[in-house]
Amino acid sequence: MPDRGPNKPSATEDDFFAREDVEKKRKLARQVQQSLSAEERTKLRAEHHMHCPRCGVTMQEVHFGKLTVDVCFSCNGAFLDRAEIEVIAAPHQKGIMGAILNWFKDETQHPVK
Repeated sequence: MPDRGPNKPSATEDDFFAREDVEKKRKLARQVQQSLSAEERTKLRAEHHMHCPRCGVTMQEVHFGKLTVDVCFSCNGAFLDRAEIEVIAAPHQKGIMGAILNWFKDETQHPVK
């Protein structure tokens, strides 16, 4: 029998575990959000809104065609909001990035409550 290399899980199995992981992270975030008071949420937003998650420097909005991307000029990070991800993951989008972002399409259109 020819050697076919190491056994790899199927694409549908990979999708299943990716979705499971996203769901666990979403539930954890929801629990944290529910445990915070309105005052704590307001304080956190004021401290973190438009600050780079990588280095903490204030980010700037930069327009690229249809997208408005939050860019950190300190660490050169570029960050997308849900609306920008939906533009990139549009059905006409091809390639690996479109495929990766389509994993999360159901979760962004129908969030679990």
